[in-house]
Parts: sequence; C-alpha cells; structure tokens
Amino acid sequence: MKISFPPDPVTNCDERPAGELPSLVVVHAISLPPDRFGGPAVEQLFTNRLDPSGHPYYATIHHLRVSAHYFIRRGGELVCFVPPEKRAWHAGVSSWRGRERCNDFSVGVELEGCDILPFEQAQYEALAGLLSELCGRFPVAGVTGHSDIAPGRKTDPGPYFSWGGLRGILIAAGKGEVALLIEPEGEGESDDSDRMRWPFPLAGRPL
Repeated sequence: MKISFPPDPVTNCDERPAGELPSLVVVHAISLPPDRFGGPAVEQLFTNRLDPSGHPYYATIHHLRVSAHYFIRRGGELVCFVPPEKRAWHAGVSSWRGRERCNDFSVGVELEGCDILPFEQAQYEALAGLLSELCGRFPVAGVTGHSDIAPGRKTDPGPYFSWGGLRGILIAAGKGEVALLIEPEGEGESDDSDRMRWPFPLAGRPL
C-alpha cells in the first residue's frame, strides 16, 4: 500500500495517553471548498496554511487547528498527515461505547467527499487496504463514522457513503474479520451499487 507524506512538519497532534493504542477507526469526509474536489486546501488546513482570502468559506475555518491521520483523495491516493501512534485532532466532542474524547483512542481517516455526492470506488479500495493494515497493527475493535460518534453535530461521511460496499470489498479480499468491525448499518446492504456510482458523466464531476 503506497502512502505519501506532505512535506510540512506534522502539526495539530500530540501524544496519546500513556499506554493507549488505537482501538477505533473513524471515517470522515471533507471537501474544500464545500462540495468541490481537488486542490491543496485540505492539506493546507491540516498544516495551518489555509489562506483565508482563497475562498469565502476559508475565512471562517482558517483559524481551526484540526488534522487527520490519513486523507484519501478522489483517485484513491493515500496521504498520512499524522502517524497513527500519535493523537490527531479530528473527532472533537465525541463518544463511543460510553467513552468520551475519541481522539485519545482513535485513528481518523478523511475521505475527499461530501454529503451530496457518491464516493469513488478507488477510495473504497484504498480505505479497505488501510483498514486491513491498521487492524493488523493495533487492537481495533470498531470502525464507524464521524456522525456516529458526534450525532447531531456531524453528518459525515454522509448518506452517499456505502458501508455495505466497503464490507463487500473487505470480504472479497479475505478480510471478513475486518468487515465485522464496521458498525454502521446502512441501507441496501445486499446491493447498494447506486450509492457507489456517480449520477452524472465524468466531465460533469466537480473540480
């Protein structure tokens, strides 16, 4: 699995509590500007270099100090911003299985996407590979969405993310034990292919 690293120093992270290893993977979605893909803005946000004059929306978020361990672009490219051994600032106010402060014990994976458009097959493939690798290294007990650990506050990865499709990829790859860790149900578990394809031609995809 090929992973790239941004040239900038690691930012917006710190040490996990003593003896803490990741036991949860949280799937997020992000697009900057909103509902548009491509460009350097996500990397700039995670490394505190987002230009507030670059877009009206950036002026409202450039001061935030946030990050994720991994970012998966539309083409499936995988970028590591924070080593999974460290605590990235991705979850915010959150709770999982009665335990708060999910940043302490989770790995955050951001997919380039939004609530109104399907994700790319290449992203599911990259995520499945990453999950398999993380579950082999750490005592991961669950995989869930940002909206599931921060209900009412967050909506990502949103209704167009196919949890069933992700499970199917893992099972086909012989990683059924990883598929069992995925918690969200999602509709159309047997066939949610509509959620995994774009409703418009390639040329019409947002940039």
